[in-house]
Amino acid sequence: MKKKSIVIIIIAVVAALVLTFLTVFVLAKKKVIFINKWFVNEKNATIGVDISAYQADVDMAKLKEQNIAFVYIKATEGSTFQDEKFPANRKHAAQAGMLYGAYHFFSYDSSGSTQAENFIQVLGDDIKGQLVPVVDVEYYGDKEENPPAKEDVVCELTAFLDAVEARYGIKPMIYTRADIYKAYLDEFSGDYKMWISSLYTPLSWNYKGDWYLWQYLNRGKLEGYSGGEEFIDLNILNKEKDLNDLIVR
Repeated sequence: MKKKSIVIIIIAVVAALVLTFLTVFVLAKKKVIFINKWFVNEKNATIGVDISAYQADVDMAKLKEQNIAFVYIKATEGSTFQDEKFPANRKHAAQAGMLYGAYHFFSYDSSGSTQAENFIQVLGDDIKGQLVPVVDVEYYGDKEENPPAKEDVVCELTAFLDAVEARYGIKPMIYTRADIYKAYLDEFSGDYKMWISSLYTPLSWNYKGDWYLWQYLNRGKLEGYSGGEEFIDLNILNKEKDLNDLIVR
């Protein structure tokens, strides 16, 4: 084969690879495809799930059989909502020997102190042996199009965090997206453990801060839940962190 032909072939192959990469990148950014599973070795990682009433009836023992190491369970939202499945989910996690913790969905429309009261009421007096409590900070409704003022978010979130820490003697972990972190939560960096959601691209592509958990997929499929949502959220522990450091002592 002539040298010129070889060069043409090489150029064509490189161009095809570049085009393929760009296509995948654009589709991932547009949330058309999920590429994170390509970057996660689930067999050699510490994987957990987060659940709510959307998953309906959950068999914790069945999840554990599939190498799920921990579960975060929705407990409350805002100042009044309490997840109806939380008591059963917590009970069944304990019975199965599954490491578990609770999370609160933060509302921009009520005070942080009353939200903390709601969360603490549902969690109860003693959470020793459980995973550190979490506050879930994300957009809902029209909040992404009409974002709340940063100073208001910081004020009410601080009130929530301080109240929970005062009650249990441990700083809660913060769950959020990378863009929300940049918009509202950068000043909390270093003081609180971070759980970051990056569902369509690897976390390192859009977040450079320290983190404990990465929610890498919201369309996972496992056995062990029925009657509700088809999918389940999957999360990975940072390989440089220890899951035991998230346990309340």
